[in-house]
Amino acid sequence: MTSLLVAATALLLLLIGTPVFVVICGLALYFFAASGIDPSAVVIEIHRLATTPVLVAIPLFTFAGYLLSESGAPRRLIRLADALLGWLPGGLSVIALGTCAIFTALTGATGLTIIALGGILLPAMNRGHYPERFSLGLLTTSGTLGLLFPPSLPLIVYAIVAKVGIGQLFMAGLLPGALLVVVLSGYNIFVAARYRVPRKGFAAGELVAAVRECIWELPLPLVVLGGIYTGYFAVSEAAAITAMYVFVVEVIILRDVRWGALPELIKQSMVLVGGVLIILGAAMGLTNYLIDAEIPMQMLDFFQAHITSRGLFLLVLNLFLLAVGCTMGIFSALVVVVPLIAPIAQAYGIDPIHLGIIFLTNLEIGASIPPLGINLFIAGLRFDRPVLKLYAACLPFVGLLLAALALITYCPWLSLALLR
Repeated sequence: MTSLLVAATALLLLLIGTPVFVVICGLALYFFAASGIDPSAVVIEIHRLATTPVLVAIPLFTFAGYLLSESGAPRRLIRLADALLGWLPGGLSVIALGTCAIFTALTGATGLTIIALGGILLPAMNRGHYPERFSLGLLTTSGTLGLLFPPSLPLIVYAIVAKVGIGQLFMAGLLPGALLVVVLSGYNIFVAARYRVPRKGFAAGELVAAVRECIWELPLPLVVLGGIYTGYFAVSEAAAITAMYVFVVEVIILRDVRWGALPELIKQSMVLVGGVLIILGAAMGLTNYLIDAEIPMQMLDFFQAHITSRGLFLLVLNLFLLAVGCTMGIFSALVVVVPLIAPIAQAYGIDPIHLGIIFLTNLEIGASIPPLGINLFIAGLRFDRPVLKLYAACLPFVGLLLAALALITYCPWLSLALLR
């Protein structure tokens, strides 16, 4: 009974905005004290994480993402996409979708995407005569759309917690991530055609100018993905090359970011990294307690006693993870829930890589599901619109994403095809 009260208190603290690392550290220390376990287990886990070679990828990718967000790269990317797709019905909305997905993949922070790009894209879509409700729903749900694309920070965190290969997970996310983008792009084109949104003609000169302006940023995906997938360098090396490349391009060559702005930028990016590391250390210490207490085995016995079908288990898993995505932050959900779910999913024959893609897809959709999805509140503040209006605006997009989630869940080929 006491443990249930403590868990309910922790959930209430999270809902009222208490920092996640404070709640998780408190839970870990409580359960350690209740079980007579030395609280230094948390410190041991943080030290173990700090000596993990792949961990260096987290701060380096995060710093590179923050540098790109403060530079003119988003504006240049939008111009290039507009030159390529502006002639397409709904071209601007597809551009907004793709830009948000790429930006989220690079930064790993969904709220940052809405804040950084929302102010550029919403006025542009209003000028393009898109219905405002449609534009609000698109930009709110697109804030998490890039979590399945490398080098997304949640992909790295899942790989560390679940003890799977980061390179494999990067590859596994490509097809499911592309499916989500294609599904929403099709809906965007349908809406644009229905409302007869004007489009502009293709201009070769504008395309050449846009490519020339983006010439320094275009090689970046090839550097990150090509190097990792060809085995030329490891994930941590790719992170170092990415950070150095972005720094040289944005600070030295293009001078989009002033030298004087770097200390504040570094501080902001490392605050996010520090929070992630504290959450990881505390949660993994808590996970060790849960394993010692055989909580996963008790949960497995319960599931096997009541759910014999693999398909039914996947359905229940999705409903549970959507609820988690609504109420918890992505990083806290990863480090707390994955160790509990992974052994159960393995008993039902679900590949851990496929489970990771299911997990992250649910979390990115859950962030936009009423009433508690974090994207809804961030978008409400950014666009100065009532949250209830955003609830209605997001429903068509969430419905389509749920249909794509069903396909990702029950068709493991999408996640595993590129690994074979």
